[in-house]
Amino acid sequence: MYNLGINTETFNPRILYIFKRKYKDSMKYHCHDFISIIYILSGACTYNINDKLYHVQKGDLIVCNPNVYHCRILNPGQEVIEFHIGISNILLENLPANTIIPPDSNPVFKIVKYEQEFLKCYNEIISEQEKDEPGCEPLLKSLVMKLIVLFLREINPEPGKGSAEKLKFNFETYDKLSVVNTIVSYINENYMNEISLDKISKNMYLSPVYISKIFKEEVGESPINYLIKVRLSKAMELLKAGNMSVKSVAKSVGYDDVYHFSKLFKKYYNVPPSKIKEEEKKENT
Repeated sequence: MYNLGINTETFNPRILYIFKRKYKDSMKYHCHDFISIIYILSGACTYNINDKLYHVQKGDLIVCNPNVYHCRILNPGQEVIEFHIGISNILLENLPANTIIPPDSNPVFKIVKYEQEFLKCYNEIISEQEKDEPGCEPLLKSLVMKLIVLFLREINPEPGKGSAEKLKFNFETYDKLSVVNTIVSYINENYMNEISLDKISKNMYLSPVYISKIFKEEVGESPINYLIKVRLSKAMELLKAGNMSVKSVAKSVGYDDVYHFSKLFKKYYNVPPSKIKEEEKKENT
């Protein structure tokens, strides 16, 4: 049995996101502080990776180590479907921490020998996400770990010669601004319903840790704090309209517990919602 650089005691990657998406537009040139893996499921396009152009198509795999700049380039009428995985906390022998390919190596790779096993594992991941049953997260993690192992087997084809210099690959990245914008839109459209970080995470197939991290980077606060601000802003509008009770307003913006709502409102506006209602009544009499 040949060595893939995996130590079973330390091989414990953190899964930041997993998703499949169709793209019809190019993306801006950017990089991440984690490993981005992209598998081209259909279509073809060009990737600019560290100022080198790569033509990729169905079956190609792109791997971007942290701080590797890249972007997708699509011509008018082109579209691709891609499978994305974001991971961190990777430690492989003979490679820098948080990398799975040698620095400055070819980032594009075609899965050949293990193609069927790779596709089977991918389908299991998608199926598990869609079912969203108890125990989904650890099972998804184990499947992603399997994909990584299949990838390492593919790029280290000769037993006994699994050194870093043998590696060849290809991967892509994820536009975090589009993720944040999607979350913002989701909150703005659903603030009146039950929303939690866990629910956002499951809806987008992204880890809560990753969502919190990129949301705070782009917006300056956590998704839940943003949700609270949206709800309280809507509540202020309804209270000033003057035709709803405090309890009804609370329920309209997603709070069944009027006491909890009043407490949050006072903390944010330094005045209880009942006071706003009273002032509006005085102004209208």
